[in-house]
Amino acid sequence: MKPIPQIEPSELKRRLQNGEKIHMIDVREDDEVVHGMIAGAKHIPMGDIPSRFNEIPRGSEVVFVCRSGARSQRVCEFLSQQGIDNVVNMKGGMLQWNNEE
Repeated sequence: MKPIPQIEPSELKRRLQNGEKIHMIDVREDDEVVHGMIAGAKHIPMGDIPSRFNEIPRGSEVVFVCRSGARSQRVCEFLSQQGIDNVVNMKGGMLQWNNEE
């Protein structure tokens, strides 16, 4: 399996601030996302990913987000094994995202 591409929160913020339209999926649980999500991100809890494949955009980059970057990495690896190769993991997750504000 090829390595999963990674994006730093600072790079994602820069791209969003520049007006780039980026598909983002937050894989945290309901009780986590109530504390805030990245504007424009879609919420699909990690456990729902297999049953919600059809909601994952194809053909353009999709950035996956969680609390620390570990769950989103596992989701990216799972999707890559399923032949979905446009996945990117946000390193450090929302912990790092919130620390850069």
